[in-house]
Amino acid sequence: MITDKLNKGQLLIAEPSIIGDLTFNRAVILLADHNKEGSVGFILNKPLKFKLKDLLPEINSEFKIYNGGPVEQDNLYFIHNIPDLIKNSIEISNGIFWGGDFELTKELINNGLIKKKNIRFFLGYTGWDSNQLETEIKANAWILTKNSYENKILNKTSSQFWKERIMDIGGEYLIWSNAPENPILN
Repeated sequence: MITDKLNKGQLLIAEPSIIGDLTFNRAVILLADHNKEGSVGFILNKPLKFKLKDLLPEINSEFKIYNGGPVEQDNLYFIHNIPDLIKNSIEISNGIFWGGDFELTKELINNGLIKKKNIRFFLGYTGWDSNQLETEIKANAWILTKNSYENKILNKTSSQFWKERIMDIGGEYLIWSNAPENPILN
């Protein structure tokens, strides 16, 4: 389950030692791209209080918006599992796609052809320069794992997702699964 070879489509699980960082504390990130120039990912388990219709009133949708990361938080990004409907998407891996024709996407949502299980929206993204993510993994900031959920990861909305992943990893991490998010509250 834990791996050391970085590839897009994998999950980054925040090490329990990331405390006090509101963005990355207990984050689970889908790595959307990784190459020699750097890496891009989206935080999967940090929903915001916004709905899609709050940001784009022309879209009649209750889809949640997630905090994708601290970079470009004034931009909306999306991942999905329906490339046959959303043209010009980029495959991340295992049936998960990034972006595509947004005008068409808005129309499909308004016509009820895209469901919550098919798409997730983010404000911002996480980004790393060349070799930065590798350095952070070696410094034990992240646990790199395979995405065993594949394209069904879009259905993982639980606030307990980080805890579930830590329990799946097991071993020395099990003790952290029931620790409070803020250790001062222990």
